Amino acid sequence: METHRRQFLKGTVASAMASTLVGAGVGSSKTWASDTSHTLQMPPLGKAEHCIVLWLGGGASQIDTWDPKRQSKDGLKDPGSSYASIPTAIPGAKVCEHLSRTAPLLDRAALLRTVHHDVINEHSAAVNRMHTGRPISGTVEYPALGSVVSHLKGPAGDAVPKYVLMGYPTPSRSPGFLGAAEGYLYLTETTSGPKGLIRPERISQKSYDRRRQLLDRLRAEATVENRPKLQQYDELLSQGFRLSGPEFMQVFDLDNEPADLRNSYGDEFGQRCLLARRLVERGVRFVEVTSNLNFVNGTGWDTHNDGHKKQHLLIQSLDAALSSLLLDLETHHLLDKTMVVVYSEFGRPGRYDSGGGRNHHSKAFSTVIAGGGLNTGQVIGETDDLAENPLSRPISVPDFFATIYQTLGIPQSTELDASSRPIPLTDGGRPLHELFT
Repeated sequence: METHRRQFLKGTVASAMASTLVGAGVGSSKTWASDTSHTLQMPPLGKAEHCIVLWLGGGASQIDTWDPKRQSKDGLKDPGSSYASIPTAIPGAKVCEHLSRTAPLLDRAALLRTVHHDVINEHSAAVNRMHTGRPISGTVEYPALGSVVSHLKGPAGDAVPKYVLMGYPTPSRSPGFLGAAEGYLYLTETTSGPKGLIRPERISQKSYDRRRQLLDRLRAEATVENRPKLQQYDELLSQGFRLSGPEFMQVFDLDNEPADLRNSYGDEFGQRCLLARRLVERGVRFVEVTSNLNFVNGTGWDTHNDGHKKQHLLIQSLDAALSSLLLDLETHHLLDKTMVVVYSEFGRPGRYDSGGGRNHHSKAFSTVIAGGGLNTGQVIGETDDLAENPLSRPISVPDFFATIYQTLGIPQSTELDASSRPIPLTDGGRPLHELFT
């Protein structure tokens, strides 16, 4: 009986290990071209210190930006790219003509063309997937990428926040089980700083000082030991008062930058990217900048129907902001230690919908990773003739997140603590080794 028990346990463990390897993309029954490049050896840890995410909320079309194919003849019934393509600094790689300023800078970046997941028709679920790296759980509130990075790395400077968000303050960007201390500092304007750190004009300095004195007395009398939520609140108060000082608030004075530089960044999205550079320069660890200029085309990057007609204006906005950011970071000797990541919740198919726009598509879409001291100037993954399905090197969301963590020097063996329950850093993701060799 004991022999049978040992054989059963050995078989169970072997099956579990095989399932784990298949989930990580190793030994999968589905084969892809170029997957022979995968190895079990973990690449070296990266040395990047900061991360700037440019979030294209709504679902940017990969075939109209980073993965162009043959151009459509009519933009309606004939599938294909909506725009002409142009060469880039990556030999043999082309991008959309509206990315003309970024194209010659792509030797500083890598194009990841085969990122994929299984969420198609639900924006919020896809946004959550691409912010937490995991499917929505009914029992665990997983933290966002920015919260994980800020939790594990802390700020890179004094009197600065760890995680700054310029965009949509949705639950998908929250700290989840890591707690409020790992949440973001939310910005709505690029010039005045966070609303919560500024004394409202209707309150006099004298009144403000009295309120501070009262709050200080209440905090001194309160017992926060063994009361985690109250302790977190108290710590956030201390952080807020530190950040409201002139040292940090000076970062929002964009007029200190040369006018030519400010103008090169372009519109409001570009000005947010300029502020992102100033934030990481001061020591902010993680910044997310959202492109939510929906008024430009009525839909933002969710280009159904008529929203597609002015999509080129969004692409041009991205082009100005991204190209300026890369050069600006380089000028300030920050590009090698700052990774810039451009992505959205999913992509769009090469076929048009009945209204002349494009629907949602998540079987293959493009992301961009630049800087960070990585082996850039390459394309990873190839798609079919409509940029709808991977032909080689499919990149899972856990792989994508593992690559970001690895670049920031966070080991894949790291575990997060969810009420004494260990949670792995990713769901079996493996860093893209091509970027580390």
